[in-house]
Amino acid sequence: MAINYWLVKQEPESYAWATFLKEGRTAWTGVRNFQARNNLRGMKKGDRVAYYHSVSEKQVVGIAEVEREAYPDPTATEGEWSCVDLVPLQSLSTPVTLDSIKADKLLSRIPLVRQSRLSVSALGAKEFERLLELGETKLKVRRV
Repeated sequence: MAINYWLVKQEPESYAWATFLKEGRTAWTGVRNFQARNNLRGMKKGDRVAYYHSVSEKQVVGIAEVEREAYPDPTATEGEWSCVDLVPLQSLSTPVTLDSIKADKLLSRIPLVRQSRLSVSALGAKEFERLLELGETKLKVRRV
């Protein structure tokens, strides 16, 4: 089974990586953008997800995994919106800032940079590996 790679964005004031680690899983709800929703629907169990703190910090801080594939978002009051369940895998040893991403030849064209308002976006395997490298992190197989 091929693993796909994604990036999700969240304001740390709304749902910080530290909270996610403490809770051990979350339903990724509240996405109300069609492209981001379609990306959620493309996620498969076992896919890896870079967790980005937006707005105040602007940095990738951790790696998560898709635990449950897309299902109807229980927070949606109208429309056909989806969510997925994520579990944290591990924190990056060194957070990767947006400035570092923009300055990196491989990462400077990822959707985070080109479509800054998109909350769920796809990454290529090489882009994901580069984030790990910049974050000085070797991904462990076992979950936290």
